[in-house]
Amino acid sequence: MAEAEEKETRSNEESTDESEEDESEEEPKLKYERLSNGVTEILQKDAASCMTVHEKFLALGTHYGKVYLLDVQGNITQKFDVDGYPIISRLRFMTNCKCTLADTLGTLAALFSVTDFSKNLVMSPFNESPVKINQISLDESGEHMGVCSEDGKVQVFGLYSAEEFHETFDCPIKIVAVHPQFVRSHFKQFVTGGKKGVKILDMISKQRITNVPRDDISLRPDMYPCSLCWKDNLTLIIGWGNSVKICSVKERHASEMRDLPNRYVEIVFQFDTEFYISGLAPICDQLVILSYVKEISDKTAVECCARPRLDIVQPLPESCEEISSDALTVRGFQENECRDYHLEYSEGESLFYIISPRDVVVAKERDQDDHIDWLLEKKKYEDIGLAYVNHLVEKGEYDLAARKCQKILGKNTELWEFEVYKFKEIGQLKAISPYLPRRDPVLKPLIYEMVLHEFLESDYEGFATLIKEWPGDLYNNTIIVQAVVDHLKKDPQNRTLLRTLAELYTYDQRYGRALEIYLTLRHKDVFQLIHKHNLFSSIRDKIVLLMDFDSEKAVDMLLDNEDKISIDRVVEELENRPELQHVYLHKLFKRDHHKGQRYHEKQISLYAEYDRPNLLPFLRDSTHCPLEKALEICQQRNFVEETVYLLSRMGNSRSALKMIMEELQDVDKAIEFAKEQDDGELWEDLILYSIDKPPFITGLLNNIGTHVDPILLIHRIKEGMEIPNLRDSLVKILQDYNLQILLREGCKKILVADSLSLLKKMHRTQMKGVLVDEENICESCLSPILPSGISCPVLQHMQCQTPRARKCNPGDEEIAVL
Repeated sequence: MAEAEEKETRSNEESTDESEEDESEEEPKLKYERLSNGVTEILQKDAASCMTVHEKFLALGTHYGKVYLLDVQGNITQKFDVDGYPIISRLRFMTNCKCTLADTLGTLAALFSVTDFSKNLVMSPFNESPVKINQISLDESGEHMGVCSEDGKVQVFGLYSAEEFHETFDCPIKIVAVHPQFVRSHFKQFVTGGKKGVKILDMISKQRITNVPRDDISLRPDMYPCSLCWKDNLTLIIGWGNSVKICSVKERHASEMRDLPNRYVEIVFQFDTEFYISGLAPICDQLVILSYVKEISDKTAVECCARPRLDIVQPLPESCEEISSDALTVRGFQENECRDYHLEYSEGESLFYIISPRDVVVAKERDQDDHIDWLLEKKKYEDIGLAYVNHLVEKGEYDLAARKCQKILGKNTELWEFEVYKFKEIGQLKAISPYLPRRDPVLKPLIYEMVLHEFLESDYEGFATLIKEWPGDLYNNTIIVQAVVDHLKKDPQNRTLLRTLAELYTYDQRYGRALEIYLTLRHKDVFQLIHKHNLFSSIRDKIVLLMDFDSEKAVDMLLDNEDKISIDRVVEELENRPELQHVYLHKLFKRDHHKGQRYHEKQISLYAEYDRPNLLPFLRDSTHCPLEKALEICQQRNFVEETVYLLSRMGNSRSALKMIMEELQDVDKAIEFAKEQDDGELWEDLILYSIDKPPFITGLLNNIGTHVDPILLIHRIKEGMEIPNLRDSLVKILQDYNLQILLREGCKKILVADSLSLLKKMHRTQMKGVLVDEENICESCLSPILPSGISCPVLQHMQCQTPRARKCNPGDEEIAVL
């Protein structure tokens, strides 16, 4: 158990109580320190009897009838001498609650206004003998204080004004409660109490709601006083002896009213504790209990006072669950009784004050720094990382906290899953999703499904991104598919969800459904999906859809996979879409002029209809195209250039030339055509057609010189005919002629020089000797070339370079023995 450590240095005259060493591996929930400074000075000469906590200051009462106002560090800010007081009990006056309760040890509970007892006001001073302060009460503003004592005296006075009220009763007064709004003139009221039980009053109707009696009447009420605290405006917690009751104040139904109070009290939790209760305080939905402990001494076997305990418990209907339990080392605990301990708390700051005669200890909830210090002390370095992550989360830096999880949590799947649930509780699953491990380690599928559902509910794009990035085996694909389908029922045209559903179908190997969605969406990944999973059998009846989506990619895919989808099948599927059929056959023809030869006749019409610019190249490159059919189509559509080409290819060059001249009236094309055919008759026809057309004559004069003798044209020109640019044309003819002469002379010189060079080279070659031996045979007489008696190789010189015997080539050899 965690214990309060000594926080201050005592004088040599004081005894020192050492805190026991905490050997537990469980981290304490609270940390402790003594309230020092002025408190230390007070308790060296006096003893604490009661205390109350205000948001601005603390008020401490002592056995010698003094009240000290302290700041939160324990420094004395004001001091009051109040005479005549012994033992404490408690009363709480809730600010917003319509109920007041009196916890009494006497026989009286009364509500007074100042005007009620002003006539009994005693202005003379109290007895000078010191008495213990029983109870201190403050109003909400912290400007008025009420005190009471065992001798029946009550005093209410202003801390910052001269107001002062006194009243003396003929019985012990254990409690006093100043009205929260006492500072207002019409609210100058206070409550005092006596000895029978806990009475709950409705201050609106001025009725008592109920009386909660003691459970164990054998306990002396003055030794084991009742402890009370309000958890909220309608929830009262009562501790008496070793019994705890949590009461709820409820409205009574109108049908049940009759003569009963408007409200009633229901005990919602009731349980017993192991030790006697000295104080209670709420903390969230849990309860802090200060317990008085007795134990048997190991040395003397006599029951003695042990250190008090501060427990945090979780109330249950008939029991409680212990959350933490700390034994507190307070000064003089061996001499204290149950009534000597008190627990006060500050609602806004979760501070708890444990008051004993010789000590005041402050307990507060541990923060992140305390948590990290404890982890360092216990060498729990992994948990330090977790504490840092928690710290970032508390500061609202969710993305940074999530990013740090990668390094801190590592491969620990349990910690990962724990942190994911924490992020879910604070609504920040999206922050941690990018950093979740996807392999080594892999978390439970439920974790990933939980994140995906979070995105699916609020962020379709983020959901789609996760589906694309996460491997499909991280989660139950069927569950996610069904979730997406359910959302599509609400928004069936949502493209993001449809695209994501297609990806999920792909992961689940339901490629047919994925393909249908991709085609509906005209998604670019459809071709990748077909290639990757070999879905060609699934697209046999979807070729038109693919072509409509992207004809270029579709045709490339179909041509690359002719073995899976034949050309005939594709052409058949596209029969009703001739424009797509043309795209496919055109690309097929570009790849191979012969593969689709059976469709060349069909392609003539397709080119004529959808792609005339490529008709002429097709006619030129195709060797399987029926020319008559092509000519018929071209003549029907009056395609002159294509008709000219077909006529020339079919051998009817003259008709082709005539069509160029008559239909196109383009002398340049006519000349070009005549040049291609290189037929003298065509040139004659061209001259005859052009002789009465001056522009044609100009064109011929400019181009005829290199193919036909220009004199043939010039002699036929009628005298007096005006020919545009005639002089320039004649000059060009002469220039072309001179150029031809120069070219011929140049070629002649080159030819002569090359001939002479080659002749000399041949002569040198023939003059070289030839190596022969006894194996060489004369080609003329078939006898050995070497003369008899020569056994070594010889070098024979022969102009013809063919080895012969001497008798076959007299006078034309020289033999040198090597």
